[in-house]
Amino acid sequence: MNSYLIFILALMAFNWLLSLIVETLNIRNVTTEIPDEFHGIYDDEKYAKSQRYLKDNTRFGQIQAAIMLPLTVAFILLGGFRWINDIAQATSDNMIIQGLVFGGILMAIGQLVGLPFGIYDTFVLEEKYGFNKTTVKTFVADILKGLLLTVLLGGPIFALVLWILSSVELAWLWAWVALSAIQIFIMFIAPVVIFPLFNKFVPLEEGELRSSIEDYAAAQNYTLSGIFKIDGSKRSTKSNAYFTGFGKTKRIALYDTLIENHSTEELVGVLAHEIGHCKRGHVKKGIAISMASTLLMFFILSLFISKEGLYAAFGIEGTPLYAGLFFFGFLYAPISMILGLLGNMLSRKHEFEADAYAAETTQAPGKMISALKKLSVDNLSNLTPHPLKVFLEYSHPPVLERIKALRKIGS
Repeated sequence: MNSYLIFILALMAFNWLLSLIVETLNIRNVTTEIPDEFHGIYDDEKYAKSQRYLKDNTRFGQIQAAIMLPLTVAFILLGGFRWINDIAQATSDNMIIQGLVFGGILMAIGQLVGLPFGIYDTFVLEEKYGFNKTTVKTFVADILKGLLLTVLLGGPIFALVLWILSSVELAWLWAWVALSAIQIFIMFIAPVVIFPLFNKFVPLEEGELRSSIEDYAAAQNYTLSGIFKIDGSKRSTKSNAYFTGFGKTKRIALYDTLIENHSTEELVGVLAHEIGHCKRGHVKKGIAISMASTLLMFFILSLFISKEGLYAAFGIEGTPLYAGLFFFGFLYAPISMILGLLGNMLSRKHEFEADAYAAETTQAPGKMISALKKLSVDNLSNLTPHPLKVFLEYSHPPVLERIKALRKIGS
């Protein structure tokens, strides 16, 4: 049997088994006893609800994985990729057009297969626990907008990468340069062009909250390009806040659900955390690490993209470049996983640093703790994740660890 195929199938089985073990350990790690920090915040009924939410989500994820694994394996072994490639090559003699057809069909299949899971997650699971506010109209509109963006942005980018890899010396390096430039450009325009397609961004109205945020930012010598409230409530009751963009498109976004459920002091603490990421250089570091990871990926891609065995593993004769880009994704998975682990470790460190910055500069660690507690309860977060789950998947430290660190600052 093809060695590439053996490796890919073994890797898929390993990932499924690892996920099964991690999720089982995570479920077994829950406790019916409310942690001391959350006494008076969680009552017994709501804490039990959070654990049911975790178990239902875990069960749903395991069922989805158990369905997708054999479907993917069957698609590979029964010649699904070969069938798509035959259609693509029959469409045109131009390699780039063939690639767009190949990628478009794969995207359509992935969308159709994933649709039932998305429907169940939104309209059954999230609805069951009182989170869902998404209407059918919004759900469909989100899918169509996502597809439109994929066609208008993803298609040209994919075509550009194909052209570079097939036409230029040191193609992997130039492909990285082009993709990095595009990535920065998209980060710049996303807050004003892409994100508003999905949510309404309204400048935060004048009042106590806006004045408090502006006063804090001025004290930290941080220039605010915009403070916006977004209509997160049209999809979910869950709360969030985030920092996005840079330069003149730099924005701080607050979910309307967050504003409704938190005091002014708590919200300033949340925003101080986001500003802390910027002040501590986390955003620039994140961009640099992302670019370095992409450079590594393109270099390794250059070593395998012309290997006939990789294509043969998926039942394709020859080495059509566009197909190789998709096949390489299967091959690159273990490296991507290792980079993800390292990235999560760094991200958790950055979260502690941003928390510390917020606590020190607002001189109100208690308000930050209060905000974290409310967010956890409002989102029915798992308070006691298994350490292996945290190590493999968490980009943020568990909330109890964050609270413990904040209490040390306030002591």
